Formats: sequence, structure tokens, C-alpha cells
Amino acid sequence: MRSYSYLNTAEQILDHYDGKEPFASFLKKFFSQYRKYGSRDRKQIGHLCYCYFRLGKSLPQVPTQERILIGLFLCCTESNEILEQLRPEWNEKFHLVLGKKLLIINYSLLITDAFPWKEELSEGIDYEKFCRSFFTQPDLFLRLRPGYEGAVKEKISGAKISFREINSSCLAVPNTTKVKTIIELDKEAIVQDLNSQKIGNYLKLSIASRSLSGCQLPVAVWDCCAGSGGKSLLLYDLESNIDLTVSDVRESILINLRKRFTNAGIKKYKSFVVDLTQANSPWPILHGSAGTSSRRAYEPFINTIGGQFDLIICDAPCTGSGTWSRTPEQLYFFDEKKIQPYSVLQKKIVSRVIPNLKPGGVLLYITCSVFKKENEEVVDFIKKQFHLELLKMQLLKGYDKRADSMFVSVLRKSL
Repeated sequence: MRSYSYLNTAEQILDHYDGKEPFASFLKKFFSQYRKYGSRDRKQIGHLCYCYFRLGKSLPQVPTQERILIGLFLCCTESNEILEQLRPEWNEKFHLVLGKKLLIINYSLLITDAFPWKEELSEGIDYEKFCRSFFTQPDLFLRLRPGYEGAVKEKISGAKISFREINSSCLAVPNTTKVKTIIELDKEAIVQDLNSQKIGNYLKLSIASRSLSGCQLPVAVWDCCAGSGGKSLLLYDLESNIDLTVSDVRESILINLRKRFTNAGIKKYKSFVVDLTQANSPWPILHGSAGTSSRRAYEPFINTIGGQFDLIICDAPCTGSGTWSRTPEQLYFFDEKKIQPYSVLQKKIVSRVIPNLKPGGVLLYITCSVFKKENEEVVDFIKKQFHLELLKMQLLKGYDKRADSMFVSVLRKSL
């Protein structure tokens, strides 16, 4: 029976996966070794594995195959072929809400067992709703770039893809949508989670606050943990008259960023590699948009008296706990002991970058974490150690919107 074959293969994969790389990457490598699995097989087996991870820390003593089936039942919203064959009595109840499904399985299981760290959460999070979100795959969100809104909607509609229009510049499509085959990514639209797009409101606040302090355009901006450049791309679409500098810890990250910037039409910026957690590491040479370098370009970073930037965006490395419904393997393997080291790392980074703010300059501190040690406690540290004024702070909840949750704060240096 094919269902048993799927279940056995999923168990085999889970037995060999240790959580040290993204599960999607591990799964791709597995199927590249075993080419007997067709597209439908890969999809079914992968789904079983993700259902297993969505149980998080609950039912740790339950055998793997039984745990897979429990996860599948709790996650399914329609009749399922595998459940029909292996647990027909559960499949008949697929339409029930999650709470009622929990009463059907023969285990004492609470929805909150998946995430046992309630006391670590930031203020304002609905604990039960947050835990429920782990059993639902979030949507894929597109940010439509200025001037391409109509074209993107036409292309998505033409491809017979269902979508929800969140606002004039944001669409939600099914997570499995292969958008790069439909639109020109980064040029026409950008894959960016809903709450990541909402950071634009805080970028506007940051620029407005800086303008009130007498800042003249172009605004000098440093995206210090730039990653693939999503926040810089968002800022550029809001205010293109910026003097942009981007950095990250590895050159490979910036190579990807430069490709995205090229596709997006961003030509004027500077970039450099730096480990901001190392207080004594030298500031490196800045690279221009074309890859040229200049030793003179990085001299301002050495003499930080007075600062250099009107706005510093710090999208800090974090546990990623606000995104675990998208990557449930991270929930499954998470150890609470990891929270404090991330908080220490974040404090090191902000301590390194804040001296580069001009008087009246603004720090935008962002995480995709739901833990207060990475969020409110870092903001408290910034206020106490550097005497920055807190203008705005918010936990952007995504668990009730099929989206990621994020934390954002806007702090201003005194004039």
C-alpha cells in the first residue's frame, strides 16, 4: 500500500535529520539521491515530515509513525488519502476545529504543549492562538513594486493562481506557488512576509523623525545586518533619495544581495563585510555598487565621533521564533538555552553600530522573534546604555494572519 511506503520513507528521513540545516535543503538532497520518487511522492512525503515537526515539543515519547499521523490529522482541512487508508475514523473528522480534534486522538495533548516557553514571550501575545498557528502553513506574500501593481495582478490571475489582495501593494498566494515562473522577481514584485512589509510604516516614521531634526536629503542609511536586502529594497521604494550602505557577516550573503539590487534597479550603494559581534575587529574596505573598493571610503567608520548615519536599520540575527509556523523543524529542535546567547549577540551588535548615528539619528531595531529577551530587553539595554529615546515599539502579530510575527522599535539619538 502506497500510504505505508510514504510513512516508512518519512520516518527514514526524520531519523537521519538533525536540524543543523533547513529541512527543505535536507529534503532536496535526499530526493536527489533517491530518484525513484516522483513529484507527487516527494510532495506527500515532505508534507508528512512537516506535519511531524508541527507538533513541536508535544508527544515526545510517541513512536515516529504514530506522531506523523497525529500531526497529519491535526493539520488537515480536507479529506486525506493517507488518513483514509490508515486512520479512517480520523479522516471522517477532518472538518472539525483543532480543539475538537485533540479530543479524538487517544493522547492527553494540549495545544500549548507544542511551545512550552510561555514565560519567555513578549508582551501582548495570545499564547494559545500563537500555538495554534504552528498547525497552519503561512501564506506566501508578495510586495508589488511601484508601477508594477497592475501587471503583477494580471500575471497572477492569468496563471490561474488564487490570491488575496491585502492592500494595493500586497498579495497573499498559496505557499507552494512558484512565483518566479510567473513574474520577474525583485523587478516587479518581491517575496516579503506581510509584517516585514509593514516595517515600511516604521521606516516612514524614522525618516519623518529625522527630517524634523533638520536632516537634509539624501538620507544617509546603513542597513547593518542586511541579509538579502529586503528592508533596503523596501526603503528604496519609499524614498529613493538615500545614500545607502549595506553590510553583513559573509561575502556570500552580499553577493546574493547585489544580484537582487541589480534586478531591482538599485545602482548606487556601498557594501562591506563585517562581523559586528567582534568589538575589536577592524572596519573593512567599503565596496561600491560595481564592486570597486576604496580604503578612504571606510575611514569615517574608524572615527565615529559625531556619527555618520541618519538612519541605521538593524534587522538583528535572532532565534527566528516568529517564523516557526513557516519552518516548524526549528520549533521541534529548539532549546530554550539558545535565547540568552542571541540576546547577548544582539546587544553586541547594537553597541557597535549606535556610535555611528548622527545626533538626532534614528535606530530601527527589528527581530523576527517572539521572545522578550531578544525584543523588549534589548530595547531597555539600548535606552540605558546609550540614552536613546524610544519613539515606537510594537510586536507585529502574524499568527492570526497566516504570516510571520516580528518585533520592531524606533529609537532616536539626542541632538
